[in-house]
Amino acid sequence: MNKLLASAATAAALAIAGPALAADIIVVAHGQANDPFWSVVKNGVQKAGEDTGANVEFRSPETFDMVQMSQMIDAAVNQEPDGLVVSIPDADALGPSIQRAVEAGIPVISMNSGSDVAHELGALLHVGQSEYDAGKAAGAKLAEMGGTKGICVNQEVGNVALDLRCEGFADGFGQEVTVIPTMNDPTEVESKVRAALDSDPDVDTVLGLGASLVGEPAVAAVEALGRDDVLIASFDLSAGFLEAVAEGKAAFAIDQQQFLQGYLPVAFLALNAQFGLIPGGDVPSGPNLVTQDAAGQVIDLSAQGIR
Repeated sequence: MNKLLASAATAAALAIAGPALAADIIVVAHGQANDPFWSVVKNGVQKAGEDTGANVEFRSPETFDMVQMSQMIDAAVNQEPDGLVVSIPDADALGPSIQRAVEAGIPVISMNSGSDVAHELGALLHVGQSEYDAGKAAGAKLAEMGGTKGICVNQEVGNVALDLRCEGFADGFGQEVTVIPTMNDPTEVESKVRAALDSDPDVDTVLGLGASLVGEPAVAAVEALGRDDVLIASFDLSAGFLEAVAEGKAAFAIDQQQFLQGYLPVAFLALNAQFGLIPGGDVPSGPNLVTQDAAGQVIDLSAQGIR
């Protein structure tokens, strides 16, 4: 955590110390428009643009659409920016477009998804967390808390990063885990979680892969069933889910600090464009488990779109 703050502070300090940067940087992310997680990433991108003086554009498809996203990357390459930031939820679909950017001499940094493939595609570095390791840590913690049979609720089927979270969860949990696929719709999530718990009373652990879209509906489903024996955890943060953690209705949230995932790549690429500076390795932005004793401290920051 201290290293991350130091990286951000150094990037901002160097930018402020020098003249305003005129770098053109394009960010292409896979996040859907109705997912609050990505609004925090975008806030980080915009803040880095303000701090460095870079011209930054944030682009993403309206739905989880790898064809459209690859086209967005291709369009960005045609603009010949000074830097390109991408998330990589599907390397097979996006790899050729990312490699075209690298071959064109455009510095690329990946963020959020793609830590396992970023370097082979030519990215300079990755800012994010190991999704498998984060899932494994969550699974081990939930097993330690007494969980014996779990479900992993995946709201974005086809996103390799989310598959890795469920895989890591199963390995860390060490007990039976069933993956429940859903759409990116809180109402459907609540219905499916409730159905899963209704059909199998032995399920006592729920892992969501997004706080607002899955974590909060999972809490609602458990409350509707009156099941106070169910452990609920979720990746990422939302004010609503953090309130549930603070009140003891959920076990913990898994914070990957997505504001930094938006901020740091832009700051690094802006500094690279002006000074030729770039970190020598990947920057792990998480995971950090936010439990009941810490949840209250970050609720306001989550509501502000920072955590």
